[in-house]
Amino acid sequence: MSTHRTGTVYLDHAASTPMVDEAVDVMTDLLGRLGNPSSLHASGRRARRVVEESREQLAAAVGCRPADVVFTSGGTESDNLAVKGLAWARRAADPRRRRVLTGATEHHAVLDPAHWLAEAGEAEHVLLDVDRQGRLDLDALEAALEADPASAALVSVMWANNEVGTVQPLAEVVALAHRHGVPVHTDAVQALGALEVDLTTLGVDATTLSAHKVGGPYGVGALVCRREVGLVPLVHGGGQEQDLRSGTVDAPSIAAFATAAALAVERRAAHAARLAALRDDLVARVRAAVPDVVLNGPGAGGERLPGVAHLTFPGCEGDSLLMLLDARGIECSTGSACSAGVPQASHVLLAMGCDDAAARGSLRFSLGHDSTAADVAALGDEIGSVVDRARAAGRAAS
Repeated sequence: MSTHRTGTVYLDHAASTPMVDEAVDVMTDLLGRLGNPSSLHASGRRARRVVEESREQLAAAVGCRPADVVFTSGGTESDNLAVKGLAWARRAADPRRRRVLTGATEHHAVLDPAHWLAEAGEAEHVLLDVDRQGRLDLDALEAALEADPASAALVSVMWANNEVGTVQPLAEVVALAHRHGVPVHTDAVQALGALEVDLTTLGVDATTLSAHKVGGPYGVGALVCRREVGLVPLVHGGGQEQDLRSGTVDAPSIAAFATAAALAVERRAAHAARLAALRDDLVARVRAAVPDVVLNGPGAGGERLPGVAHLTFPGCEGDSLLMLLDARGIECSTGSACSAGVPQASHVLLAMGCDDAAARGSLRFSLGHDSTAADVAALGDEIGSVVDRARAAGRAAS
């Protein structure tokens, strides 16, 4: 079993995956070196060289120009910079461009900035429908664009959903948006290392990446944004990162991020195949123990992330299942938001047409580079009795 603490089976890699050894080694070495990358003396120049070589390494891994890579503190900041920065820049160039179009199942790091812009009177937030598998309705996107092309500021559609694993038809999204001169942002946090990523071929305008999803450290990410598009920065100060993200640049974390990303891309094909096999085994074992379990997201033949299985357990509360599994040393996620300590149904499942009870009775199991067949078997051994206990508790409460 993958034991991140004694006796624990970790099945929450979509939330965060362990750092790979190579990234740890790079970061550890650089943490012992002095030098601010903005300083002009020798130590500063050495640190700057680390940052620029890492920028080139990351750019090569994802298929973009090094000049388009802006390092940030992670996926949330990158999403905010893309949504707010593009919206502000587009509206400044043309006051008519106020509509921010997003998928209904986007991460809150995209939905909340779009909502904030709308609440502040700075934009109109347009939510685009998805089908029951979580796939964006391309007809709805086309209709929304064609209704008033001159008012569209940007489109934001995540490459692969972090909860149910649905892979979006991003090439078609880009083609539709570009037909009307509208830039496209994608949150590719879950895609990197799991799907083939070539940003130049895809033609997307801005892409969010995060280190700790691919075996890098916490607290570092990137927004890859074509210079031709233009952004208004969120953070002002020293003018670092092309004046798009001021603040002292974290050379050790950036180098570890670039190392992890390059390895994730290099190992992607074998990694994805192994995870898909483990995921299918996980689903089969859970179905054998809980015959009425429902697999959410794409069905047979549908495109989904290789390491994600999102399952609904009728008659159960997801939070109860999570805690019962945790007590048995198995860690997973409900995939739902929690506001002021009150559990809420996943907005992703609700957008896919699930009712509230089904949305609240779901768990996400996600696999990563150190997941094993023993982890999957451990879940299979425990899930039946856990579900029985959760259902009994629910009947008693009612």
